[in-house]
Amino acid sequence: MRNLFAMVLLVLLAACAGTERPKPAPLAANVPLLGVRPVWTAAVGLVDFALEVRVVDGRAYLASSGGTVVALDAQTGADVWRTNVDAALSAGVGSDGRYSAVVTRTNDLVVLDGGKIAWRQKLKALTLTAPLVAGGRVFTLSSDRSISAFDAASGQKLWQQQRPNEALVLGQAGLLTAVSDTLVVGFGSRLAGLNPLNGNTRWETSVVSARGTNEVERLSDIVAGFSREGSQLCVRAFQYAVACTDAATGRAQWSKPANGSTGISGDASMVYGSDSDGRLSAWSRKDGEKAWALDRYRFRVLTAPLVAGRSLIVGDDSGNLHFLSKDDGAALNRVVTDDSGLSVAPVLVGKTLLAVSRRGSVYAFRPE
Repeated sequence: MRNLFAMVLLVLLAACAGTERPKPAPLAANVPLLGVRPVWTAAVGLVDFALEVRVVDGRAYLASSGGTVVALDAQTGADVWRTNVDAALSAGVGSDGRYSAVVTRTNDLVVLDGGKIAWRQKLKALTLTAPLVAGGRVFTLSSDRSISAFDAASGQKLWQQQRPNEALVLGQAGLLTAVSDTLVVGFGSRLAGLNPLNGNTRWETSVVSARGTNEVERLSDIVAGFSREGSQLCVRAFQYAVACTDAATGRAQWSKPANGSTGISGDASMVYGSDSDGRLSAWSRKDGEKAWALDRYRFRVLTAPLVAGRSLIVGDDSGNLHFLSKDDGAALNRVVTDDSGLSVAPVLVGKTLLAVSRRGSVYAFRPE
């Protein structure tokens, strides 16, 4: 375990090393071409981990670093329930609307039933990826490349698959999702489709072939934040590529170079993402050809984007929420949250847009 923490820490230190980050250009005056109305705010507590907000049946499930887990009514911002698991969190939240799951920094998987703690199970290693709750089961992906399945009601471990450890692992959330009846997992730079009933591998494919002079340069783990249309699953491989795969068969469809570290978003025709230097890009979902690129936000630290209607929405580390045209990146509006900045990807719950600041304030807006 101590070695694994060292691996992750090494990656984080490497990412911070080097010359001072260039300063971004000042933002242009905001011209609101799209109406965006604030509707409510709420608070969950400090967020300094890789929070993934889950949306189920008009509710948003989220958590704080300190262990508060909350279900919010997206229409009003009122608590449906709020619980503290009495431990700092490293990953969360997964939910199917009844069962919700988080992972603590001491490697405990904690599952709540309707807001009440139902059970805890010790995991083998540090876990940064939010659990997946689906089909009456809870699935976890840990940093030692192990994936485990538990019965959501009882906590009984059903199966575990262990992949070979690597010298370095990426210190951020990875890919864990379901496509039809297949559990899709990112193991390093490879995608695998597993049988969720027993963990057997149905298919496996490489997203990118990483090259570099050292292990940090060769890091190419698939990160959290994907775009799915039917069986097509599009993902990002850290600092190397954006790629799409047929998740029904595991057949790779296309891969394009892209030096980024955050997840992507998309719709039926396009895939969107930002590079590590803040350049936003749009790729054709069909063949990966680039449709447009935007340098307006270079050197700003951006969240993963969100496609909502005609807009592409992305937050930055100054607390701005930018609304852009998904057709060409033209600015439509900009709203401000708070100065702690945004690091969590915005989410849409029905017609309500949610943004979560590092301070743990939840901002709800209604775009036109």
